[in-house]
This record gives sequence, C-alpha cells and structure tokens, in this order.
Amino acid sequence: MSVLDLLSAKRSALIVVDLQNAFCHPEGTLGKSGLDMDRLGAIIPKLRPVIERCQAAGIPVLWTLQEHYEPDDRRSRKRLPTHTSKRKGVSALSGTWDAQIVDELKDLVTNPSYVIRKHRFGGFYETRMDIVLKQLGVDAVFVTGATANACVETTIREAYLHDYDVVALTDLISGVNAEWEETARQVWQQYFGVTTESKDFMDWIDREQEPATIGLHHLLLKVSNLDASIRFYVDVLGFSERSDAKPLPDGRRFVAMTQGLGLTEGGPGDLGQVDHMAFEVRNVVALNDRLKKLGVEFEREIGPGPYGHAIYVKDPDGNILELFEKLN
Repeated sequence: MSVLDLLSAKRSALIVVDLQNAFCHPEGTLGKSGLDMDRLGAIIPKLRPVIERCQAAGIPVLWTLQEHYEPDDRRSRKRLPTHTSKRKGVSALSGTWDAQIVDELKDLVTNPSYVIRKHRFGGFYETRMDIVLKQLGVDAVFVTGATANACVETTIREAYLHDYDVVALTDLISGVNAEWEETARQVWQQYFGVTTESKDFMDWIDREQEPATIGLHHLLLKVSNLDASIRFYVDVLGFSERSDAKPLPDGRRFVAMTQGLGLTEGGPGDLGQVDHMAFEVRNVVALNDRLKKLGVEFEREIGPGPYGHAIYVKDPDGNILELFEKLN
C-alpha cells in the first residue's frame, strides 16, 4: 500500500504554481536575468499528461498566476534590497506576455475560476485559494510548478498551515539550483507532507478509478414496534433522526439515524433481524458488471437508491448487501 492510498481522489486537487513565461521561458524575466531556463522549463512536457489525467479523472486543477504591478507602493516601502532588485526588472507584470501561462500548457486552463491570481510568493496569501478548495470539498493538494524555493515552497508551507494534506510531486517542480532543491525536498518531507513522483501519482489515480468497497455506511434493523424503537434510540440513547428518510421500496416505514442505524418494521419475528447491510463503493457501474460476470445473485440490479446509484446482491449466506455510489 502506498501512502497516497490514505487519500481520496474525490477530495484532492492538483495545484500548478506559476507556469508562466516569466519563470519558464528563455525570453522571460528569469531567462533575461541569466538563470538556467532549460532546468526551469524541463517540467513543462511532463506536466501536460498529468494535468490531462487529472482533468479526465475529475480532479480539479488550480493554477496560480503571479501578477505584479509597477509601481507597487507596498514593495517600494522596503528599505532592504528585495528579490526583484536582483533581476532584470520586476517579473510577471500585469497584462504582459511575461505574466501569461506558457503556450505549451495554457490551452489546459479550461476553467477560469480555477486561476488563482496572487501578488506574492504564496498561493494562499491574500488569494481565493483556500475558499475555492473548501467549496470543492478538497482536503489534499498535490503541488507542482516553479520555482521550488520560492513560490512552490511558500505554497506548500501555506497549504500545510491551512491543514491540508500536502504532496509535492518532485519531478514536476523546478528550481534555480539543484542543491537548494534537494534541501527543500528534505524539509517538505520532514515537516509539511510527503514527496513522490508523477508516476506514483498517476498510478494512484488509476487505483482510485478501480471499483472498491470504501466502508460500512449503515445497518438496517427490522423491529417489532417501530415507534417504541424510535423512542428508545432517540430519546434514551440520544441518536439523531435524519429528516430525509423515505419509505422503503416495498412501502415499509423507514427511519434513518445520523449515526448509521436504520430502523424499519418487520422483526424480530424471523431469525434475520438485520434486513441488509449497506456499503459505499467506488465505480458502482464497473462493480455491477464484475458481479454479474461472477454469477453473484442479485436482489436488484443497478438503479437509484436512497443514497445514490445502488445495487442489491446476496452474499453466500443469503444476506442482502446494498452497494451504492454517492451522487455528485
């Protein structure tokens, strides 16, 4: 098992940091300042298939876009030399070619709302990044881009401080100095998350697309007196009743608790007090096909259920299992 398997693709996002002409093109600000642009731009061809794979898998791809102004009153207040004073001018000035995403990748920016404009190193500092990730339901970020010891590292640190799980894809991160990069990777691994390479990331995405059981969702009990049971579980034990429960397909009353217990009529006169067990799964369509090929007995084939698209099958002992995938 890979450490990445602790994460969920449905709650993850890819962050592409500052893949702009200023930092990756020989005619950009860093190139004119004498930096090794072959080194900085080497990640571009490797990034494209990873971005395309994420988009195909439904993993949001967020782009940070560094944008500066000339003049900048806040920057001009500094008395000590800034990093911009050590270059051939201020990089990525707003509205210039220097600030644009490189030609090799800009066609992949298909959702303008996923472009996070920033005015300093970090992708989170005074930007929309955190609220966008939260609205997308993201709790893990995979970080790529340039440059390793400035904008990428600051974004990694900020993501960790915002309590995201952080993964740095090291072969998709470029910097100006190999020695600095190696030190940075050691710091990231020790303090801010984990480091891995794009191949492991792509393999993880493939695994995340395979059908698999995620976990137990609820148990449904058949009880002899539903009203008395409701009083016991809610009033005595403190269970919380959900408001969205509907009658079962056969018309029986159904009560669902937020703690994962369901109650319905019909027992315990027979020996099978548990009506069925429900499990949330991934890729229910593929799982449906697999079970049919294996000759598993179906109680009901794929269709809409109380919690999402569901199938109902019997285990070797005849117990009914509900296997469902949540609707987005």
